[in-house]
Amino acid sequence: MIAINTRENLISASVMGEFTLADYRDFEQNVEHSIAFEGGVRLLLDLRDMVRYTLDVVWEEIRFSREHRYDFRKIAVVTSDEWMVWISWLNRLFVDAELRVFDDPAMALEWLEEDAVAEA
Repeated sequence: MIAINTRENLISASVMGEFTLADYRDFEQNVEHSIAFEGGVRLLLDLRDMVRYTLDVVWEEIRFSREHRYDFRKIAVVTSDEWMVWISWLNRLFVDAELRVFDDPAMALEWLEEDAVAEA
């Protein structure tokens, strides 16, 4: 299951339980809408409560990331799972954005909003 919150060009997505392809497609729609109306996207992806993900999500993420390589400004991933940390760093191969991994969502949000004040 995924919960998505959008505010201007900041998308916050929290994954709980199993991350399925249907969840990822919801995420894609939110990102594409934000790109169309706001420009570059800042993303907060909270994976602390994710239990597992399906293989088709991995393939879809690679495809989507390559298609939107230049549409992300910053990506903050919140997780303490070592596998997710490695996967996040591998994702840097497919997107041209600053990417950081955090264990605290408040710190991740603060980092994402640093530049937003200067851009406004």
